[in-house]
Amino acid sequence: MVDVRFLDAILKGGPSSSDAADPSDGGEEALDAYSRVVTRVAEQLIPSVANLRLARGSQRGPLAEGGGSGVVITPDGFILTSAHVVAGNPRGSASFVDGREFDIEIVGIDPLSDLAVVRSSAAALPAATLGDAARLKVGQLVVAIGNPLGFAGSVTAGVVSALGRSLPTRAGSVSRVVENVIQTDAALHPGNSGGALSDSAGRVVGVNTAVVGPGIGQGLGLAVPINAITRRIVAALMTEGRFRRAYIGIAGGPRPLPPRLSREVDRERGVEIVQVVDASPAAKAGLRPEDLILDVDGVEMNAVDDLQRLMVGDAIGRPLPVRLYRDGRVLTVEVTPVELST
Repeated sequence: MVDVRFLDAILKGGPSSSDAADPSDGGEEALDAYSRVVTRVAEQLIPSVANLRLARGSQRGPLAEGGGSGVVITPDGFILTSAHVVAGNPRGSASFVDGREFDIEIVGIDPLSDLAVVRSSAAALPAATLGDAARLKVGQLVVAIGNPLGFAGSVTAGVVSALGRSLPTRAGSVSRVVENVIQTDAALHPGNSGGALSDSAGRVVGVNTAVVGPGIGQGLGLAVPINAITRRIVAALMTEGRFRRAYIGIAGGPRPLPPRLSREVDRERGVEIVQVVDASPAAKAGLRPEDLILDVDGVEMNAVDDLQRLMVGDAIGRPLPVRLYRDGRVLTVEVTPVELST
């Protein structure tokens, strides 16, 4: 049973912490100020970060140990982590820096966002506050907390190196790109996956998911952002065990609008269709490659993630008007999404 108070806090962003770190907190020396922020974030979040140990194998056969990190998001035991950390693991445990250890069960997995939720048998756990990655800026201080190589409660710090990165994911035959991924130079290693990436106020703004390297790009890590989309995914995993997605069957990318059209619609970009899947809802609706989508269901399309935000469970089976530009004229077609099966 999910406590609706906690679920509401996840969707709305949670209460702001009155004792959260103040990024403007100054000092006579920059290093001291930097150290105070990192120390304060560490003290606040380390108790909320779990060391996940997963047992791989069958009940009768030998078991192999795998692991990663997770972040407590509700006091009654819900823990957010990466899907690839828990995938294929029937059972495991979560341990904390205070020495407590609890069994965990998988509540929901969404490989296409690389997010998962597990639940421990504990109560009164210290829950982290979720932030909003949409407010991050390049160069901003971030702190990563996790269990790299099994070293529990490890803290590294760095900056947001870039925003808007993409991370390819796959579930069965279905592939997808996670948009607006955070790039950071905070040191990440195997075992950090599923752990917290925090801003200077101790709010979790990302779930560490990938490390580039070794020997290729040390100091180049990626985190799935905490934003409006991922909040919906997390809430669905907590309540339904999965996240339903709608599907229309196109691939596309952002494209500048022709000058005349840009003036007419008072915007600069749209989404150009580069591929239409055979027998898909888009194909049945008559969409074509090189069509330039202006809006879907009244929502402006400036980038592919604008469309992805609409492709959720509510859109399945509901006709959506698609306004597009084709052969010098604007027209509207109707597309009815189906449920994406993985």
